[in-house]
Amino acid sequence: MDKAQKFELMNKVVRELEDLQNSQTALITKISQIEVDNMNGLNDSTLEKNLSDMHSKIAENVDSINDIFSYFESKRDEYGEKNGAAIAAIEAAAAVEAVK
Repeated sequence: MDKAQKFELMNKVVRELEDLQNSQTALITKISQIEVDNMNGLNDSTLEKNLSDMHSKIAENVDSINDIFSYFESKRDEYGEKNGAAIAAIEAAAAVEAVK
């Protein structure tokens, strides 16, 4: 795998981690809405307990994903800065080949 391919793969992983963040945030939003609905009239103790537990676990996942995302985004950025010239040269050579 050349440096450009590795950098592109790192970009892909960053995008996937961002998508994972968004998915987990959406889950928390949905669980919160169900919790509010339960408090506003249902008062079901099983929903209350289980949704609270789920909310906590997913919030922990969001924190972990945020940490991983920050770490890997920094790693990708450092790689890009360190190998920028090589990546640009590989991409330029590929563009020339594509034109031929």
